[in-house]
Amino acid sequence: QVQLVESGGGLVQAGGSLRLSCAASGIRFSIKAMAWYRQPPGKQRELVASITNSGSTSYADSVKGRFTISRDNAKNTVYLQMSSLKPEDTAVYYCNVNNYWGPSWGQGTQVTVSS
Repeated sequence: QVQLVESGGGLVQAGGSLRLSCAASGIRFSIKAMAWYRQPPGKQRELVASITNSGSTSYADSVKGRFTISRDNAKNTVYLQMSSLKPEDTAVYYCNVNNYWGPSWGQGTQVTVSS
């Protein structure tokens, strides 16, 4: 059974930083691409960043230069380092992995950026 557990969210002032973590189990983590999504209040879920099994990364334009996705295969964990946070980054952040039967999601972690 795939399990993704996010942590690290919270309340931060604009310009601040947070690091999100997602601990994965039930998958061969080292061979899987991983991703972070977010869902702002009243809006649809959107892709924030992704990382391949070899470490190649991609980002949404809105977070390029501010967010960094990384992974530690020894810990089965993917991270999202967020810097220069803006109020519009406020959202529930979700960890994601795609399986042959469909996507798996964590429970989400709330990030709130105050102005």
